[in-house]
Amino acid sequence: MTQPLLPRRAVLFGATVASLAAAGAAKAEATPVTAKGTVYEEAGAGRRGVPDILVSNGLDVVATGADGSWSLPLAAGESVFVIKPSFWTTPVDPETQLARFAYLYSPGGTPASLRTRFAGVSPTGPLPASIDFVLRRQDEPTPFDALLLTDPQPESIAELGYVRDDVVAQMGEVPAAFAIAHGDLMFDDLAFYDRFNRMMGTAGIPWHACPGNHDMNYEAPDDALSRETWKRVFGARHYAFQYGGATFILLDNVEYLGTDPARPLGAGHYRGRFGPRQLAFVRNVLAHVPRDGLVVLSHHIPLYTLLASEPANANTDTPDLLAAIATHPHCISFSGHTHTNEHWYLGADGKPVTAAHARIGNDQSGSGQTGSGQAGNGQAGSGKGHHHHVLSAASGSWWSGPDDVRGIPVALATDGAPSGFHVLSVDGDRATTRLLPAHDPSRGLLRIVLDSQAHELSPELLSEYAPGALLTGPIGAAQVGSTRVVVNFFDGGPHSTVELAAGNGAFAAMTPVLRVDPFVLDVYGRNAATRKPWVKPELSSHLWQAGLPAWLGAGTHRLQVRATDEYGARHAASMVLEVV
Repeated sequence: MTQPLLPRRAVLFGATVASLAAAGAAKAEATPVTAKGTVYEEAGAGRRGVPDILVSNGLDVVATGADGSWSLPLAAGESVFVIKPSFWTTPVDPETQLARFAYLYSPGGTPASLRTRFAGVSPTGPLPASIDFVLRRQDEPTPFDALLLTDPQPESIAELGYVRDDVVAQMGEVPAAFAIAHGDLMFDDLAFYDRFNRMMGTAGIPWHACPGNHDMNYEAPDDALSRETWKRVFGARHYAFQYGGATFILLDNVEYLGTDPARPLGAGHYRGRFGPRQLAFVRNVLAHVPRDGLVVLSHHIPLYTLLASEPANANTDTPDLLAAIATHPHCISFSGHTHTNEHWYLGADGKPVTAAHARIGNDQSGSGQTGSGQAGNGQAGSGKGHHHHVLSAASGSWWSGPDDVRGIPVALATDGAPSGFHVLSVDGDRATTRLLPAHDPSRGLLRIVLDSQAHELSPELLSEYAPGALLTGPIGAAQVGSTRVVVNFFDGGPHSTVELAAGNGAFAAMTPVLRVDPFVLDVYGRNAATRKPWVKPELSSHLWQAGLPAWLGAGTHRLQVRATDEYGARHAASMVLEVV
């Protein structure tokens, strides 16, 4: 996500002339050559060509011939890669578990005149006579689970340790076929990639990644040279693979607009955009995918978000992407970037179509506009619009907040969601997700608080109260009629429902509202010294509230909450309320 840059080494780079020269050299090398090769199967001690395997240069997609051969145009700086088919696997690095399936063609390497702080691509030399990819058959269970994470974003060696202990250690305990990281693997210091990748490898499953805005070489004069370190470490900027009958497409929708020597580290501006080449790649991949097949898109910047106030926070050509995938109704997409957890259902114009989110999305005042919140089964292609899920960040509030008992910041997100990662469950054309809070994956996904007093008190006044006293009571009998119960359903969306029962009363529907979570106001207010400067409470898309019944008298009462999420799964929580 965009925020003020607070680098560890605030070095300014006045390399504009050199950068322009690098851009000119890159354009001079852009004339495509013809790349050829074969896709082989490992078969005992020998190899044999495999027909009908998809190979791409990031734009065109071709199927191999009867002998496994393929041919594609390839320009300098681009990658050619095999699109792993279901029930096959490509080589995996044994230490990092990164899949290896691409050849990067960079005959001259990263231009020396670019003067990048982090190593770019070494010269690959002339194009090989044959670029060969090896596949091996493997069992792929259906249904299956995959792990989704985004924005681990360590800014220091200490924070890299938080990623290791708070996120990766938990990931290794969850059975899954593979993982996908949705960008901002780093917070500008790309020298941490090697350590991070080895940590990820300990989860014991192959993993894939798409890049974020903090994964760029800021010295680049334009987008074309902004991923030199990324390409050296991870390979292709965008690609696809298949598993268990589903097609996964990973894209780079952070378009860099060029270095700005006046800013720290030379970090220029960027915007969310796929561009014609990637959109054509998506269409060309889908031309080989059955219409009823499940398609999963991953990228960094959201297609839509509550924080879409500038082009750096939300994608600018979302309608074009939705048009490209319109041929395949069973499609779901995931992003990160905003460090919030949001479910959206988008029409062809890229705007929310469901009643709850249409109202929330059009009301930025925080006045609590509500919608119907009708329940749905969450199936891709069920007629509710394109389901886009902005994932909770692994780093939450950029590793801000007080430490837990392990010495790791609680990192409460700005919309009140916990830091963590998600489990994607795929069964045929159906995809569902569930959030696993990093601190305690077994904890529930509901938090209940009271909103009866002034939660926007100054830190000095807040310090006079015991932690949580403003949020959990007790309350006076005279306050019952004016007290609201606020529930943060961390992974809730417009098709989720939340109900409240007080004392011996019956369950009644709560109302979805657009507001700031009072719990976030309380925690952030008490712990201002532990927050990074840009971190502040934001509107939440997953809050419900209801007033306490007026008949609730003095005494001790149980408040019970039950909820149904986007996919029909049920959740429950309770709190004890004292009325004095």
